[in-house]
Amino acid sequence: MEHTQVKTGHPKGLWVLFGTEMWERFNFYGMRAILSLFMVNSLMMKDSDASLIYGGFLGLCYLTPMLGGFISDRFLGNRNCILLGGTMMATGQFLLFTSAIVFPGNLALATNLLWLALTIIIFGNGFFKPNISSMVGSLYPKEEKNKLDSAFTIFYMGINLGALFSQWLCPLIGDVKDAGGVRDIHAFKWGFLAAGIAMIIGTVVFYLLKNKYVVTPDGKPLGGKPSKNDQSGFEEGEAQKAVFSTTSLILAGVSFIALFFIFRYVSSGTNFVKTIIYPIIYSSGITLAGLIISDTSLTKIERQRIIVIYIISFFVIFFWAAFEQAGSSLTFIADYQTDRTFLFGWQMPASMVQIFNGLFVVILAFPFSWLWNKLSSKGKEPMSPVKQAIGLALIALSYFIIAHNVKDLGNDGLLAIKWLVLLYFIQTCGELCLSPIGLSLVGKLSPKRFASLLYGVFFISNAAGYALAGTLGAVLPATGEKFKEATKLGINLQGVLDKSVIATPEQLQLLEKSQISAIYPSFAGFEIHNLYEFFMVFVVLCGVASIILLALCPTLKKLMHGVK
Repeated sequence: MEHTQVKTGHPKGLWVLFGTEMWERFNFYGMRAILSLFMVNSLMMKDSDASLIYGGFLGLCYLTPMLGGFISDRFLGNRNCILLGGTMMATGQFLLFTSAIVFPGNLALATNLLWLALTIIIFGNGFFKPNISSMVGSLYPKEEKNKLDSAFTIFYMGINLGALFSQWLCPLIGDVKDAGGVRDIHAFKWGFLAAGIAMIIGTVVFYLLKNKYVVTPDGKPLGGKPSKNDQSGFEEGEAQKAVFSTTSLILAGVSFIALFFIFRYVSSGTNFVKTIIYPIIYSSGITLAGLIISDTSLTKIERQRIIVIYIISFFVIFFWAAFEQAGSSLTFIADYQTDRTFLFGWQMPASMVQIFNGLFVVILAFPFSWLWNKLSSKGKEPMSPVKQAIGLALIALSYFIIAHNVKDLGNDGLLAIKWLVLLYFIQTCGELCLSPIGLSLVGKLSPKRFASLLYGVFFISNAAGYALAGTLGAVLPATGEKFKEATKLGINLQGVLDKSVIATPEQLQLLEKSQISAIYPSFAGFEIHNLYEFFMVFVVLCGVASIILLALCPTLKKLMHGVK
């Protein structure tokens, strides 16, 4: 309809969803920027434990969309789930604010409030995220589905605009150091408060504008409670209801339990997040994927298109495992072993270094959107899986460059901040090739009756990637700051790590109290001795994944049956 169009040719509802998502992402990324440093500096956790909790938290945030998608499709609808999720996330942020207030006098209470806050945010995100993404695709009539790559790139810019502002403001007021470099551990609360206020703004914006602008192409309200009689958006002859047999449901339950114990068995250690939360994430993704594909109402073409979503989702895991080092290991490196001197001698807060990702997305989102449209008009646009293979290759390149710049730092050298800026630039280019394109592809390939649920499946791949990111972030070896702290304690940390010096029980206790590991971390049976080896792990994982995905693209093209 004429009144729903803007000069860009996109519905006005896209800009309402853009604004809502922008404030929600301000809330999420602002909290994320300072969360690891808050856990380490205020709640006295080890870096490795903070990385595992960070990865588990992000993983669960992208697992619960499965639940949110199901409840939306069956009971509440997109609109109500977005409002419920926004309210819950605001509540969680205010609990984090409270945790940051009470921690000096009651560490146990502050830690318990942290767990409660993260739990509420996890479920709030689950209600919010899949439903707002699926609404973007529903704004367009079938004959304009070719605009989805452009629409999701614009929508993705809203995500990163929120991230950009939050990763500037929340560290600025929440990650504060004095002239002597001593961190004010009482300031974190202001960052959490700003995040909570942003979520309230986003929820109110959506509530006030949803009825006027968030409508279908023919002007009907979009995302209301599901109706058995609503057949809009379905292809001719397409089934409107999933059909799961009792046998399929039983097998899904048995599979989940079996997979959980398998993943728990291979997860060494006693950490609750690593041995319980991570196996739940991995098991849930595989089980849900199997359950959906068992639906007896699926046609051959629908099933093959869903298989493409699954294959793409698998490779996305490796991208996010590398990309999401931003809030854990890369933040710790920025804090411990980076010269963060920026313009006019200003020392950028360590948690603010992540801002470059959001900045580059805001700068590059429209050029990338223009590029895809330009290539499409000439019939030269790469298919979506090819774009995602390029994204994986770019993130491998970013870590290859940073690995060679930390190779000769030793224990005393400082990494120039320009190399982290370059890393975020290259990773942002990779992100714009992979993440919004993946969202668009799910919208194109999903049968309508599985729309929100398959977005949930796609987000589970993000969840698995974040869980793997937590595991990898936890193997960050000791950085320069840790060696300096050990030296102040009169301990030769390098000698202890190399086992050329035997630490006394008293020295080991001192290292433990200072949150310094006395052994080299390991991954997949290999010890990680330095930052070079740490970064090369990501080069190998993402590089190999990129090559394999590119080789699979001809097969995926056939399975997509004409969807580009």
